[in-house]
Amino acid sequence: MVNSPQNHARHNDANSASTGQAGPVAKVPFHRQGRRWLTPVALVLLGAGIATAGTTVLRSSQPSEPTATGNTVDNASAQVPDATIDAQSRAIAPGNPDFVAAIVNQVGPAVVRIDASRTVTTQVPEIFKDPMFRRFFGDQIPMPAPERRQQGLGSGFITQADGQIITNAHVVEGADTVQVTLKDGRTFEGEVLGTDPVTDVAVIDIDAQDLPTVTLSDSEQIQPGQWAIAIGNPLGLDNTVTAGIISATGRTSSDVGVPDKRVAFIQTDTAINPGNSGGPLLNSQGQVIGMNTAIIQGAQGIGFAIPINTVQDIAQQLATDGRAEHPFLGIQMVTLTPQVKQRINTAPGSDITIPEDETGVLIVEVLSGSPADEAGLQPGDVIKAINGNAIEDGTDVQQQVDQSQIGESLPIDVRREGRDRTITVRPGPLPVQSDN
Repeated sequence: MVNSPQNHARHNDANSASTGQAGPVAKVPFHRQGRRWLTPVALVLLGAGIATAGTTVLRSSQPSEPTATGNTVDNASAQVPDATIDAQSRAIAPGNPDFVAAIVNQVGPAVVRIDASRTVTTQVPEIFKDPMFRRFFGDQIPMPAPERRQQGLGSGFITQADGQIITNAHVVEGADTVQVTLKDGRTFEGEVLGTDPVTDVAVIDIDAQDLPTVTLSDSEQIQPGQWAIAIGNPLGLDNTVTAGIISATGRTSSDVGVPDKRVAFIQTDTAINPGNSGGPLLNSQGQVIGMNTAIIQGAQGIGFAIPINTVQDIAQQLATDGRAEHPFLGIQMVTLTPQVKQRINTAPGSDITIPEDETGVLIVEVLSGSPADEAGLQPGDVIKAINGNAIEDGTDVQQQVDQSQIGESLPIDVRREGRDRTITVRPGPLPVQSDN
């Protein structure tokens, strides 16, 4: 894994950046505090995660062609006469003042509501069971129910006419039952085919045929300022539509404040709220460019979506294998900015000195037994290039590691004690993180 320290949101990380995984140190769970170099911000995962029964805390667009790979199904354009397709295109064109309504009419039927529930067991302190304790306090101390149901609400969208649906992993994580409700009112029991907490993507399957589907775009083509439209079920208000623009692209997991995620997020000012999680973010052509996933609590007009190219790649793995694998190095790192170099060089007891003109990414720690450790990478090494590609910051490292293959050679050029050398690492699979 490869993590880079930057900003923290409700989750954390910072000081030293990563562990072979993109963004933060993979071992740092969501609920723990970040490192001291970062400024904390509250982040909310948008799905009504079942863990909190409702809310889990955490353009005029340029046309782009829908992809036909992965789990994409073109909305039935192959069955519609050309004249009808042309009429639909004109209706959706941003020049039409009602183009958002046209998009909603086209895409809305493929957006679903997801209700998830799970049984939570409550551990009753042993002292509460003591007869002597109960004799003195009686019913003044209420006994919690040993089991209770937690409910969660989220959104999703249909990508295959035979019932395949994509949503956020945190919407269905740990669910005993998943119910999917279509816009026309039909309900189905959903089967979770797989979840990937690292990217927050999940795939659900329902037993149905001839369902309406979305068309996926190429998220690499989106630009700030383009239109963005969200459809979902915020706060239980089904089929809610909001519109805005793409505010930025390529926000790192550390920028957003979820350092254990490996996603380059889309930022949008489109209004999204708890319950929107897992719903589609659309362009002005009605194509899905992202999956809504998080907001910064207390802020206005700052929401985040997972690029659909990432969603599509992970969803294909989940649908096929039930899990997704991510390349892992096992380092913690930090980008060598002038501020970072000054802090390192002036830190009491520091045994590392960074030249003023040095650039790249500094390895702060190498996890014992990790692929990086076995290959010979060391704390103090400055990463200059990976697989022949120059490295300027932690995001570059993350991208190169994400593009590598597990078990295959990955040459890393580093500067160690003023001398350049190349070390070959074979990335391993990202270790599964425990919630404990």
